[in-house]
Amino acid sequence: MTEAGDDVREFWRVLEPIHAVVYFAPEPLAALREAGYRGFWMGYFANRAAPLGPVGPQVVHALFYNFGWERVARALPAAWEFAPPPAALSARADGSVAALRRALADLADEPAVARAAELATRAAVAAPLEGRTLFAANHALPVPEEPLERLWHAATLLREHRGDGHVAALLAAGITGREAHVFHAVAVGTPSEVYTLARDFTEQEWDRRLTALRERGLVDGDALTEQGRDLHAQIEDTTDRLAAPAYDVLSADERAELLELLRPVAAAVVRAGDLPLDSPMGLDLRDYSPNS
Repeated sequence: MTEAGDDVREFWRVLEPIHAVVYFAPEPLAALREAGYRGFWMGYFANRAAPLGPVGPQVVHALFYNFGWERVARALPAAWEFAPPPAALSARADGSVAALRRALADLADEPAVARAAELATRAAVAAPLEGRTLFAANHALPVPEEPLERLWHAATLLREHRGDGHVAALLAAGITGREAHVFHAVAVGTPSEVYTLARDFTEQEWDRRLTALRERGLVDGDALTEQGRDLHAQIEDTTDRLAAPAYDVLSADERAELLELLRPVAAAVVRAGDLPLDSPMGLDLRDYSPNS
């Protein structure tokens, strides 16, 4: 692993809440509705896919990896008939910044946020593009000038960079997109009911995917086997290894500084209460604090 390897999972832990306001906070959801998108899921796929241009469901289904085809196809390409990708880009940025400003209150205008935005942006723009399609599409967007928007933009780039690598790790491990949800839920104890709403799982599909994992020797009953635990650790370690080069542009002192600057920001976002405690993000939000 690269020099930044020891920190890379902690970077994900503090950056993911900053990015994720775009999916859950009322301000971006309202901005996407006002742009013209109909319903939560059309807004979700429009805002996340917008950097790619007016793509159809095939590309998004492939890149997002773990959604059911029907869910994607209901949203795209129909979303672009209501508002084009630039409208989604504006709505997601404006809404996310408004949500962060509410969550951070006075902290939003502190020099610490500007410094965090500077360091995170340096990492985000220096991250390697090869094999990272969703990251590359976001990377092609202009870097915002305003510090809070720049921080959200950098968090989004680094999040999608890690996500592209995670998909590669899952593919190499032979875990399909839908199986990935079941595999991770068993590994960390997320209730299957979370995925009924968040990823359109029926009880029948969940049982079918769980049976496939059992037949591979990865799950026994409702727990991972030793083989399953080893594979889960391998996938997470590979994801970290693939994400680490983004942070190599920062010195060890700068990486430590960035983590210290991001922790109170992430904690404030979590305290605002917009992010669900249980979700497919894989974060345990119950123990976030400025120094956690």
